[in-house]
Amino acid sequence: MQRYFIPTEQFSPHTVVISGDDAHHLTRVMRAELGEKVICCDGKGRSVLVCLTVIGKTEVEADIVEDLPITSEPVVDVWIAQSLPKGDKLETVVQKCTEVGAHRFIPFLSERTIVQYDAKKEEKRLIRWQKIAKEAAEQAHRSVVPEVDAPISWKELLKLTADVDLAILCYEKESGQHLRSVMLREAKRIGLANLHAASLVDAAGGGQRKPRILLIVGPEGGISEKEAEQAEAVGCKATGLGPRILRTETAAMTALACILYEYGEMGG
Repeated sequence: MQRYFIPTEQFSPHTVVISGDDAHHLTRVMRAELGEKVICCDGKGRSVLVCLTVIGKTEVEADIVEDLPITSEPVVDVWIAQSLPKGDKLETVVQKCTEVGAHRFIPFLSERTIVQYDAKKEEKRLIRWQKIAKEAAEQAHRSVVPEVDAPISWKELLKLTADVDLAILCYEKESGQHLRSVMLREAKRIGLANLHAASLVDAAGGGQRKPRILLIVGPEGGISEKEAEQAEAVGCKATGLGPRILRTETAAMTALACILYEYGEMGG
């Protein structure tokens, strides 16, 4: 069934208004008809089944049939902090990590970032990244569209560690501490020990804040030793991802999948 993310202000107690690109896709591409049912999400966790009642040239109106349970959101919010990579690699990170289950993306500038930062260009790219996140969330049947932040500095990123329950730094020079051992050791502290996704769905959706994990991935040249020391000084756990050296865009997807697997989010 088709799924669309609709701004919260277009929801009323009993109806939803679909407009813009979504209305065009629904009417021109899908050739929807009156009485047809689709799913509308507000991007913040609410999903409803709706029945199309009015099909106009620029807007589609629909009656809310029922609220749907949230079953596709992870029990832990993982924030992907990705040092700006070259070309369109961040688009790949946003798209694929949204499909896997990332909650937020935080591009940042680090010592070895190759990209020359241009605020005007990045503003346009930010709009594109946000659109990619929305489309990927629709494709993956998620109820939440991940946030995509504007790029920040390394210093600003380190301050964000105070807002999460666990911060992990993917560091290729770390050979003594691996991701799985960190996840197992920290699970109890952040409230996820010996629990699986099925037993956490109600708790996660019942008003309690989910545990937050910040996953930091460096640029093509890697994180410098100085940055690694600074990260560990504010509580980040430096971890390796195995004996193979991964591309920066591969590291984020791999680590995210491993984290969600450890917490029962990849099929039990």
